[in-house]
Amino acid sequence: MTEYFLLNYADEQGAPRAGIKVGDKIVDIEKGLAATGKSAALGGADARSTMAILGVWDKAEPALEALAAAAPAGASQPLSGAKLMAPLLYPSGIFCAAANFTDHMREMSGREPPDKTKTRPYFFPKTIAHSIIGPEDSIRLPKVSQQVDWEAEVGVVIGKPARNVSQADAMNYVAGYTIMNDLSLRDLGHRTDWNFRVDWFQHKCFDGSAPLGPWIAPAKSIKDPYKLAMKLWVNKDLMQDSSTSFMHFDIAEQISYLSERLTLRPGDIISTGTPSGVGRPRGIFLKPGDEVTIEVEGIGRLHNPVIQGE
Repeated sequence: MTEYFLLNYADEQGAPRAGIKVGDKIVDIEKGLAATGKSAALGGADARSTMAILGVWDKAEPALEALAAAAPAGASQPLSGAKLMAPLLYPSGIFCAAANFTDHMREMSGREPPDKTKTRPYFFPKTIAHSIIGPEDSIRLPKVSQQVDWEAEVGVVIGKPARNVSQADAMNYVAGYTIMNDLSLRDLGHRTDWNFRVDWFQHKCFDGSAPLGPWIAPAKSIKDPYKLAMKLWVNKDLMQDSSTSFMHFDIAEQISYLSERLTLRPGDIISTGTPSGVGRPRGIFLKPGDEVTIEVEGIGRLHNPVIQGE
């Protein structure tokens, strides 16, 4: 199979178009399918939209594999110089696993991981339109916080509706994987003025709090999602240097748990938790002028500059 990655890029008017990265080129999916006589391959789904493509993933996956192999010149452009956008712009849900890497649990609390036979995964949602930004988009530090922290995470992208899914069957619902930075306002995560002490909304939901991208790696291209190196740099300083092997509740357990409570939809993102190396334990936080780079083995590299926001 020719390696490819699903992405969004901006056309000349700045509108998103779905494409695939093949080597150092972007192949426009709508134009590529037309050039190869396969315009009907998606069964009428909008070939300009990654969300629509994920909605017919069973049809789309073989069509994209064939398009990657053909890579028609008339539908291709250099990757360099293209404006990439977040690979998913308006999914119906972003579900973030809290404290789900054992090395991160220890650095934040000093406690050992909970007994999985006695507990279940722990999640919080992020707002969609407010949170997602793409590669090279600026992280805007909100004035309400002085402690904006980073969290490199692997995002699982759902490829078909999932409801009451067993752990044994859960991985069949995964279309692919991307990178997410679960930015956090550490000084706003706890309240002393209210009966509820933990404030996930203040902590996790603000403009640009979920840098996403640069693209989606198809699930079949990742041989073992629990053996992926994860690294995050702030400027040239390597802050997170770990692996998905530290994931406590695995992807199948997370999908099964969520699908017991709601229907996961194509394009939904499950952000599976972050490893050790975040800023809070060291008292280091993002500041204007910083640059954040995340690299996950087999997926890619996500880079975002940091500026002061409102």
